Amino acid sequence: MRFTKMHGAGNDYVYVDLFREKIADAPRLARAISDRHTGVGSDGLILIAPSRKADFRMIMYNSDGSEGRMCGNGIRCIGKYVFERGLTRRRELSIETAGGLVRVTLHPRNRVVSRVTVDMGRPRASSAVHPNIRSAAGFHVSMVPPRSIPMMASSDDSTIEASAPGWIAASGSSSATVESRGS
Repeated sequence: MRFTKMHGAGNDYVYVDLFREKIADAPRLARAISDRHTGVGSDGLILIAPSRKADFRMIMYNSDGSEGRMCGNGIRCIGKYVFERGLTRRRELSIETAGGLVRVTLHPRNRVVSRVTVDMGRPRASSAVHPNIRSAAGFHVSMVPPRSIPMMASSDDSTIEASAPGWIAASGSSSATVESRGS
């Protein structure tokens, strides 16, 4: 099985192109390939597949084999992959995810995608708390994936970590650089 390992803002996934490969048991493969001691090591497995609703379909599995709805950093990598591998020459794509259709804009330079912009949709206030944040007063935003925004007087990393344990690791970035290592 051919795969590519890519990361966006530190979220690293193993990508398999289902236009060229077949996967029998994706949850089992996600657990095995994601193991950082005995596998390739990653946050999960992302399958790039055909779609009847969009240009491409993103099927995402977390490292425990559970299916995820969407990952903003992961979908950026899909944009880079499909353009640079010649699956599309379009710069604006729609990608089907378990969380709905997502619009992606590619910014290539000399046939290499240097930046990917993702329309994450309109955030809506939510009462749900992000599972990685144990104690933080703030806004909880319904997006795919969900986000929490802590309220505090200072914004340096030590203050954030003291006020909202886990926030730094859980927050992610709204823009990312993606890199591909290998084929």
